Amino acid sequence: MSTGDTDVSASLLDHRLPVPVPAGEYDRCPVTDLLRRVSDKWTLLLITLLGRHPHRFNELHRAVEGISPRMLSRTLRALESDGLVEREVFPTVPPGVEYRLTPLGVSLLEPLSALADWAVARHAEIVAVRQRPA
Repeated sequence: MSTGDTDVSASLLDHRLPVPVPAGEYDRCPVTDLLRRVSDKWTLLLITLLGRHPHRFNELHRAVEGISPRMLSRTLRALESDGLVEREVFPTVPPGVEYRLTPLGVSLLEPLSALADWAVARHAEIVAVRQRPA
């Protein structure tokens, strides 16, 4: 497929890939790394909620049906270790903790929104293609 046949940005199509793509190179790819992070079960939802305003742990737990406290904690820690979320501890008894997106996390909202808009706009088309006989 030529660049003229798509709406894909030239930077994506112009990037030369070795053939075959070595597994190690694919695993180390920054795009692969980010897509693995945001495509887990809870990350995208938590980024969206935190993009609206900071939340306390229990507030997030109540806002996401089906997430266990352990999984919420693990997901928030992973986002924190990636620099996308920061936590602030308040000196109360028991200590209160609030989570918010960092500037890096906020910068992710626009591209994730573009991907989400594309998915919503194309969802019916994708479902129809999936339902076609093979």
